[in-house]
Amino acid sequence: MAALLSSAPASADEIFSSSNAVSRVVVRVDISEQKLTVIHNGERLYDWPVSTARMGKWTPRGTFQPQWFSPNHRSSKYNNAPMPWSVFYSGDYAIHGTDAVGRLGSPASAGCVRLAPENAKTLYSLIYETGKDQTFIVVQD
Repeated sequence: MAALLSSAPASADEIFSSSNAVSRVVVRVDISEQKLTVIHNGERLYDWPVSTARMGKWTPRGTFQPQWFSPNHRSSKYNNAPMPWSVFYSGDYAIHGTDAVGRLGSPASAGCVRLAPENAKTLYSLIYETGKDQTFIVVQD
């Protein structure tokens, strides 16, 4: 599942200025393509399929920074559903692993950004090591 790219440079619209940063992570979620791109220090590392909000639900758009981490989270709203490797970025919204990997690549969530569990773990570790203040999550149509 982990689609590691060969350290291709990020395009201009993917890069945030990093003149004062030792390390920076940009996570770009493209809702129209149901894809998440991870950029670390200006290099595109991963492109992964995701599931965002299904019909009638909403995934917040904008630029966010991680608020908190939960490696073994379970939903308090949706029947204790597993949400492994959760990175919460806007209130109750997180990027997290899912056991519904067959739905990745199409809208299926209640609003969170779902990833394959091994990809969610990789992302969680990268963001945790880099730090919340040096991570930017950009969710766009």
